[in-house]
Amino acid sequence: MSLEQNPEPKKDPETITQEVKYSQVSARVTDRVSSGVFSSGALLLNGQNEFILDFLQRMVQPQRVVARVVMSPPSLLSFCNALEENLSMYQSKFGTPPQLPPPPPGSVPLPIDELYAQLKIADEILEGSYSNAVMISHSPSDFVFDFIATFYPRSVVSARVFMSASQIPPFLSTLKKGFQQFRDKINLASGPGQTPPSVT
Repeated sequence: MSLEQNPEPKKDPETITQEVKYSQVSARVTDRVSSGVFSSGALLLNGQNEFILDFLQRMVQPQRVVARVVMSPPSLLSFCNALEENLSMYQSKFGTPPQLPPPPPGSVPLPIDELYAQLKIADEILEGSYSNAVMISHSPSDFVFDFIATFYPRSVVSARVFMSASQIPPFLSTLKKGFQQFRDKINLASGPGQTPPSVT
């Protein structure tokens, strides 16, 4: 862990403010997230300043959101890059993951409002879990995502999600497509001759 402090902190009678640059290579895993959740699919939404990853379980009806992770655009981009690298390592060791079966012929994706009207979301999931870092690991059959909130003085795993290896290529494709659409929207909003806000 590295810790740098401003040598001249601002002081007043009630508060002390210090500039802290903090990094840590480990994260605490609380009892709440230690067992993790299994997800068979994910939805990616975005607002102006954040992305929301809703991890789904589709095996039972109604389908339900089992984890909601909130990330900034730079954090999501880092996640995309790390997952792409991790998938490449998986493929070099185990080969290409088995493909998921295609959707039934003629099936049409539901509009987002109709889809969420059919999903079950528990109250404790609605607010989401913030993450600004992700630790990825895999076995021959599964990937594990430890979403981490890196805050001083202790990083903590805010959500742990398991996905089958078959889910990873389409999941990565969704992440990359969603981020590109977000970037295109920023470029369009900035207009010609203007510098778009940085998201890298």
